[in-house]
Amino acid sequence: MNKLTIDDIELTGKRVLVRVDFNVPLAPDGSVANDLRVRAALPTIRKIISSGGFPVLMSHLGRPKGERRPEFSLEPVAACLSGLLGSPVKFAHDCIGSEIEEQSKSLELGETLLLENLRFHTEETENDEQFSESLSKLGDAYVNDAFGTAHRAHASTVGVTNFFDKCAAGYLLEKELKYLAGALANPARPFVAILGGAKISGKIDVIRNLFDKVDTIAIGGAMAFTFFKAMGYEVGDSLVEADRIEMAKEILGESKSKSVEFILPEDVVVSEASDGDTDAKTVSANAIPPGYKGLDIGEASIAKLKTVISVAKTVVWNGPMGLFEVDKFAVGTNGTAELLAEATSKGAVTIVGGGDSAAAVAKSGLSDKITHISTGGGASLELLEGKTLPGIAALTDK
Repeated sequence: MNKLTIDDIELTGKRVLVRVDFNVPLAPDGSVANDLRVRAALPTIRKIISSGGFPVLMSHLGRPKGERRPEFSLEPVAACLSGLLGSPVKFAHDCIGSEIEEQSKSLELGETLLLENLRFHTEETENDEQFSESLSKLGDAYVNDAFGTAHRAHASTVGVTNFFDKCAAGYLLEKELKYLAGALANPARPFVAILGGAKISGKIDVIRNLFDKVDTIAIGGAMAFTFFKAMGYEVGDSLVEADRIEMAKEILGESKSKSVEFILPEDVVVSEASDGDTDAKTVSANAIPPGYKGLDIGEASIAKLKTVISVAKTVVWNGPMGLFEVDKFAVGTNGTAELLAEATSKGAVTIVGGGDSAAAVAKSGLSDKITHISTGGGASLELLEGKTLPGIAALTDK
């Protein structure tokens, strides 16, 4: 990564404006339901405090669409962060304005300031120049540590950087790039990509970008049925993107012309309903009965995954293998998580690309057995597609 990091900039005595990703789920009582993203930002915040700087943190939460709505306030996150840091976190009831500027200037050593939800202002997502300048007045230095929003050209990720001499990456952003971009640029081989999830449309560019980088691509999840339909298989009532069948045929054709092993499920778990209350059975991938829908990969498919993952040196996984939210259809996803954990223990670099895959690994209790779990679903996908992320491009080159 050829961008400045937090270790490259002066922090002592500085107000450091940090874009964090505190877009966390809140419990019905208003408290933080899952503090994973808050904990992910702790190393950067602690570095600023220990260096004698003053962290001024900004984030969005949910989609308030420019309205000040109490259910999207970041105030509960301030209490959560204070408990994790073990030091005072003050809360600003807005993210711009002279009153907030004064609040940022009156911070004492050891204190942190968390600003109110950026998206209470439409100017944030519009990357408005005046709003960006107003944000810049809250800091003497700028650090982006929000990988989850690095694919968005917003005021807090791009616009604000025009008002600082030096803009650096925080530790989380640096780590995300090290693993995700590093895997694509210089992977230990064999390099295996496992792609799942519901829709092929969201993964087309990823597949095409990975064709020239990986040794094996394994497909799972509902997107497999669009490929099966393209191959002339009967898919019953399985989820199919009818407008992507021709594209699936093209991908299948391209896979043959590339020196890449392209694996589709050999068997699938089917049921007449997806609620988990109806009987399920395993059938061959080309023999899904009418009235049944495929909801998970079967044992033979998991065994095939084992043969490729067990010899892999780098594995990137994005997208669940089935309807993992329902326990009956989580076997393939949990099995994949276990295979990654096993590969990690044998020295492979294993990377899970955010979103549903990260949620599935967390649910399986194996998060600490994986090399790296990304905090950004959309951002990790765009990186895997080979795109330049605006929030990273805007940082200062070394």
